[in-house]
Amino acid sequence: MNNNEAIITMILLFLLGLGLVLLVIYLGLKLIDVIYINVFKRPLWVHFYWYKKRLNKKQQQILKEKFTFYNKLSSLNKKRFEHRVIRFVGDKEFIAREGLILDDEKKLLIAATAVMLTFGMRDYLIPIIEKVIVYPDVFYSTINQEDHKGEFNPMLRALVLSWKDFEEGFRIDDDNLNLGIHEITHAIHINSIKRTDTASVIFSDGFYELQQLLLNENVKTRIMESSYFRDYAFTNKFEFLAVVLENFIESPDEFKGQFPLVYKKIRQMFNFRFAGY
Repeated sequence: MNNNEAIITMILLFLLGLGLVLLVIYLGLKLIDVIYINVFKRPLWVHFYWYKKRLNKKQQQILKEKFTFYNKLSSLNKKRFEHRVIRFVGDKEFIAREGLILDDEKKLLIAATAVMLTFGMRDYLIPIIEKVIVYPDVFYSTINQEDHKGEFNPMLRALVLSWKDFEEGFRIDDDNLNLGIHEITHAIHINSIKRTDTASVIFSDGFYELQQLLLNENVKTRIMESSYFRDYAFTNKFEFLAVVLENFIESPDEFKGQFPLVYKKIRQMFNFRFAGY
């Protein structure tokens, strides 16, 4: 073996050794992550970005003026939030219907709603949503042949919204009525059923525990007799969760005061540990 062959052999052995070390580190971190999730019901880490994308001044101003949640975040979390909003907008196909002008503001506010709900999740892009279709007002749904304000269509992988009703949901931010939160919660729920990423596992496990909690007659009776959740919540388990999230986001203190165990489970499912929640 000549010197060149010896050098090449040494390099190959070094790269092989380095690859094995990195593999062991990766598998070790995965194992620690799984153990951490099982013990603490939350991911070991949520935010890691080589480079954070930033909204421009005009876009930041839109969030400051029209998205209350953004203003509750720390300076660091605002930067993380902006990065995720940009990624979400870039990841989805936004489609306007019936002459609606789908400008930057509309895209930002829809994306911000999704990012708000997934801000405690490592996997935050909700891949089951491929298209965001926006109508100016109520639209005819082919799902059940009725007029809708919003829906998530899993067959089309589309989030469909009436802009008028989406905007109305944020006009009053403490009435527990928010179309964007409601429909995006449906998408997150269905996404968690179909996937096995960290966020989906935590969500699904938490939802199962929530269902078990609701089997408690005392809890169930108090919820049914309370006027805190609107009647639509009791349509089925999917609608219950979507309505509950509207209350969780818009009136957290009242929610926590009335139903602390349910509040705790929702907080666990979404890993909502920021902005005063």
